[in-house]
Amino acid sequence: MARNPGNDDPLAPVTLAVGQEDLLLDRALQQVVAAARAADADTDVRELTPDQLQPGTLAELTSPSLFAERKVVAVRNAQDLSADTVKDVKAYLGSPAEEITLVLLHAGGAKGKGLLDAARKAGAREVACPKMTKPADRLSFVRGEFRALGRSATPEACQTLVEAIGSDLRELASAVSQLTADVEGTIDEAVVGRYYTGRAEASSFTVADRAVEGRAAEALEALRWSLATGVAPVLITSALAQGVRAIGKLSSARGGRPADLARELGMPPWKIDRVRQQMRGWTPDGVAVALRAVAEADAGVKGGGDDPEYALEKAVVTIAQAARARRG
Repeated sequence: MARNPGNDDPLAPVTLAVGQEDLLLDRALQQVVAAARAADADTDVRELTPDQLQPGTLAELTSPSLFAERKVVAVRNAQDLSADTVKDVKAYLGSPAEEITLVLLHAGGAKGKGLLDAARKAGAREVACPKMTKPADRLSFVRGEFRALGRSATPEACQTLVEAIGSDLRELASAVSQLTADVEGTIDEAVVGRYYTGRAEASSFTVADRAVEGRAAEALEALRWSLATGVAPVLITSALAQGVRAIGKLSSARGGRPADLARELGMPPWKIDRVRQQMRGWTPDGVAVALRAVAEADAGVKGGGDDPEYALEKAVVTIAQAARARRG
């Protein structure tokens, strides 16, 4: 594969997505999948973790097919691949298969650097997905999200949104989607203020989102920060309840476009897309377990228990475990 530093074709034989920002890594993969399915609607997409990509697995996945089908093979956390599997991938980089796009999602850094260097040397298309640790970077991200959706937002509106939501890019992207879906014309500071009245409400939904996504450690961190900054426990149980109920409602709904489901379920279309992303790993039993956990936490924070903080922590952990039931 010839080296081509300027290659920005999503259908390049190999795409290397490098960084630790989950949203950007997901988008890099989604861009490749969308391009592949635009070329062939029947494209087969395989997402693999390091434990699933054993020596020999890549050769099987990329072997010629009688039907010459297009395929996208994505490897998450490529920095964690075993040494033997890395040898397989390096060998593949030298002679990639036709009609197959390999996507390596790599955290960057020292771990797995040999694979990173080999992919770059082979001329892989590279997409940067760095963590946005600076407020200025997040502000630029929000402005870019509005531009991508073809909408105008004042500088003050963008700043207010970043201050209200915080550092989570998924939350920021969802907020931009909500505002552009619900508001006509230029989005200003007053509009953002009406939707996001402060960190208290925003942080309670951050706790809920991380929990229903199965990210227990991040949910607990957000919970402790919320409680430390004075967020009322009842706001957090309410957000948890809304998050779990949304999963349950959408999982039992008939398939269809976001707009149709929005009318059926009484949710805005932007939320349908967001909940769909959060549904991975959930089962009907998991939803039932999570709803019981929310009910117990609600009783605990309203006087039914001696330690409201413990009741919330227990609920968050239970919900996060329920969210990963199908993956476990």
